[in-house]
Amino acid sequence: MIDRRTFIAGAAAATAALFLPRPAAAAPISLNAISNYLNRMQTAESPFTQLNADGSISTGTLYIQRPGRMRFDYDPPEETLVMAGGGQVAIFDARSNSRTPEQYPLAQTPLNLILERNVDLARRNMVVAHRQEGPKTIVVAQDPQRPEIGRLELVFTDNPVELRQWVVVDDTGSRTTTVLGDLKTGGSYPASLFSIRGEINARSR
Repeated sequence: MIDRRTFIAGAAAATAALFLPRPAAAAPISLNAISNYLNRMQTAESPFTQLNADGSISTGTLYIQRPGRMRFDYDPPEETLVMAGGGQVAIFDARSNSRTPEQYPLAQTPLNLILERNVDLARRNMVVAHRQEGPKTIVVAQDPQRPEIGRLELVFTDNPVELRQWVVVDDTGSRTTTVLGDLKTGGSYPASLFSIRGEINARSR
């Protein structure tokens, strides 16, 4: 596990190096431009650093295949795997005695907002905050039909538009921050990478 003070100091230095040379935009990136960016993102891959609700730090590699598929491969010594596919989110924890993961409907998690087939952040009551902070555009979104499931705070930079970070705020108010590294788009991944049933079968052998 990464020392929290080391992570915070390193993140501050990285943020300064990333953002200081770039002039602040006069207005936030439009919701339509952000929606178009997400809809064009069919696949993506990035290293990530995650600040968990309990203050611990995790790292790993993220894979996205829209619509509806995502995978968090955590680095050792972390023994967790999180997958979204087939309309479900599954959490595999190698420390537990069960080979069956915890599962939740994807539609009942805030991350579904960016994994939908057609993202439309301009939809009525979906975005509850949209602001500019220096060179960063911050969008806070929720499912207008189910605001009680939580919200997703997205951070973008412009020229070109790029997703940099998100914060999942669950129904209890707990916050999990995921900071992305070099986001690469346009890759090709096998369906098995996002198959919850396939992962269950592989672990049962």
